Amino acid sequence: MAKKQLVVLISGYGSNLQAIIDACQAGDLPAQVVAVFSNRKSAYGLERARRHGIPAEYFPLKPYRNMGRSREEYDADLATRVAAYEPDLIVLAGWMHVLSSAFIHPFRGQIINLHPALPRTFPGTDAIRHAYEAFQRGEIRHTGCMVHYVVEEVDAGEPIAQAVVPIYPGDSLADLEARMHETEHQLLIQAIRRLVEGQEIS
Repeated sequence: MAKKQLVVLISGYGSNLQAIIDACQAGDLPAQVVAVFSNRKSAYGLERARRHGIPAEYFPLKPYRNMGRSREEYDADLATRVAAYEPDLIVLAGWMHVLSSAFIHPFRGQIINLHPALPRTFPGTDAIRHAYEAFQRGEIRHTGCMVHYVVEEVDAGEPIAQAVVPIYPGDSLADLEARMHETEHQLLIQAIRRLVEGQEIS
């Protein structure tokens, strides 16, 4: 089976990116990361990519804003840069930027996102904190994470894989975050494997 080409979009530390790279190098995924993009220059994930010889591109939004250009123009230019790598799958792994149809349309059905909440719960940012606070109020008994297809609505695309993450009475927010991240790494690899090995990427 030919290796699928992955482009990964990040904004921060890149631990999920590292999990993908490690799985590819270990032969657990018939895939290879061909490029990494970040909208933040300080994102350590860029350094992770470079250490593995993977092209790493910093592509900031601020210059577009400074020139009075729109978010859609930024997304369209980003799509052009990403398309140059001919990806089979685009993975949002901690990408802190809501993508518009200018990016989504050219790759529809090829973009997946890792989100630290279960379907239809806690969309957007700070999902882990929102879940922790809801648990403290007695509104939920557990939380979870999912990998889903990216659509224009935030965190509303069809789920590909999901996992429950327990919350315990003595947990701190840091405890829950650590448990979530461990589960995220495993779930993301499982979801990518399903797509590159079994399910057609439309």
